[in-house]
Amino acid sequence: MKHVGITLALLAGLGFAQAGHADSTFRSDKTDFRLETVADGLAHPWSLAFLPDGDLLVTEREGRLRRIRNGTLQAAPIDGLPELVVSGQGGLLDVALHPEFPANRRLFLSYAHKNAEGMTTRVARATYRNDTLTHVEVIFEALPRSDTSRHFGSRLTFDPQGNLYVSVGDRGAMRRAQDREDDAGGVHRITVEGEPAPGNPFLGQPGANDTLYTWGNRNIQGMTRHPETGEIWTHEHGPRGGDEINILSAGTNYGWPEITYGIDYSGLPITTKTAKPGMAQPLHYWDPSIAPSGMAFYTGEAVPEWQGDLFVGALAMRKLVRLKIEDGEVVEEEDLLTDLNQRIRDVRMGPDGALWLLTDSANGKVYRVVPVN
Repeated sequence: MKHVGITLALLAGLGFAQAGHADSTFRSDKTDFRLETVADGLAHPWSLAFLPDGDLLVTEREGRLRRIRNGTLQAAPIDGLPELVVSGQGGLLDVALHPEFPANRRLFLSYAHKNAEGMTTRVARATYRNDTLTHVEVIFEALPRSDTSRHFGSRLTFDPQGNLYVSVGDRGAMRRAQDREDDAGGVHRITVEGEPAPGNPFLGQPGANDTLYTWGNRNIQGMTRHPETGEIWTHEHGPRGGDEINILSAGTNYGWPEITYGIDYSGLPITTKTAKPGMAQPLHYWDPSIAPSGMAFYTGEAVPEWQGDLFVGALAMRKLVRLKIEDGEVVEEEDLLTDLNQRIRDVRMGPDGALWLLTDSANGKVYRVVPVN
């Protein structure tokens, strides 16, 4: 996979390889590796983006967008953020650069917003220059709003055609995920202008929203593009058990809450069914729940044995999971960083060929995964 704008040599020149201290060595079945602390002192960081000049943008759920420059977290946050609310699981969430960011300087932010009608997931587009956002425009808003402060979804990913995928959680009201006229509990595909993407499965059809791409999704907090096929892969939180990995297919119902491999937090069943005609089965699921967040395919060259493997962060289980996938099946699963005891919020494949991680805490960190050899 070709990465635009940053080479390993450039990153080393900017100081990332030397910027932070190296933490303890960790062991994988394939290689020993260590973590380099690139930055710390972040308040519940949620998402990470790589700028063409080698710097990083990091969102903090508390409502700040931060820049890491030459390996140093800048004290002043980025100016010009859209109006948002910090409540429960909501705040400033994902950040994604436009596919042609070096030319147009556009980026996209997902976040929680509140008005008199309640809270919801919004996506805004903005122009980023000189540590300031301008031309901020809301291009997507999930409706209807509700008073709950959980399950905002909010992951953003572009497909090869430049369409933007937006995940929206069920907002804590599970039945909403089976209503195709309700934006909650699904994935929406829009253009960079915020219009329904051409070819959307329900475009112009009564009884479903034009932006809807999939439904029956509980709360997707991991979404990435396959480096070879271009398919959009997701994972979502189950309740007590039933976290899922899925490959998005247009117009597909992923079943929540009609089918699930999990049970309610009370210990009672949500449904007796794990399968139903017309509803997709997950590629993989976890029981008990690991509370997945963030994921990326490994495309670097430093660890050839990891090539093509899928890495998933875990909040509740506080680990990084490596999955080897062959012919549409998970054939190997390995738990990593179990001794780190940190909630892994985001996992990114960096343009330097390394995996990058965010930890979700009041003193959140940016880590770079480096093989010992």
